[in-house]
Amino acid sequence: MPNLYVSTHPLVAHKLTILRSKDTEPKKFRELVGELAGLLAYEATSDLVIKPVRVQTPLKETDGYQLVHKIGLIPILRAGLGMVEGVWNFMPSAEVWHIGIYRDEKTLKPVQYYNKLPIEPTVSVCLILDPMLATGGSAVATVDILKQWGVKRIKFVGLIGAPEGIAHLQNSHPDVPIHLAAVDERLNENGYILPGLGDAGDRQFGTA
Repeated sequence: MPNLYVSTHPLVAHKLTILRSKDTEPKKFRELVGELAGLLAYEATSDLVIKPVRVQTPLKETDGYQLVHKIGLIPILRAGLGMVEGVWNFMPSAEVWHIGIYRDEKTLKPVQYYNKLPIEPTVSVCLILDPMLATGGSAVATVDILKQWGVKRIKFVGLIGAPEGIAHLQNSHPDVPIHLAAVDERLNENGYILPGLGDAGDRQFGTA
């Protein structure tokens, strides 16, 4: 699939296996979500633009590099919240803007309920954070919002994707790279990823 990047890092595979287990408690689950988010964001940002700068070390001046663009993290509420801290560990200066979208359980369509983006974009590269790319409806709706906001570069960072959701996002926004830890088999009749890991929001917040 074009513009799809699935991590092959051994640590990602190891941590994702523990995350999938039904016996993993919420505290450990939250920790793993953050750790995986950081690893995936590290891979997703390998093409960020940098510019040369001079820096003074304790011994002498030397060449260095600085990021050109401001980065925005866009967690899709509520499951995406657990990914923020892990990414912040690598990019502490990144801005975080929340977008609330839930999936109607009857229609499986996205419903927006929260959006506090300012009138003008304050960042030039946005990473959408959502553990599960299932039907793809929430991801597509979020990209729509960010493009209307005026952001030029957008990437999706998730843990697990279903072929149906990946196809939906790619067909709607072929310019948005998708970074995942794994691609699973399919969706079930209720729109959940199989084999998946259950409801990522419920498992993080202990509300299953």
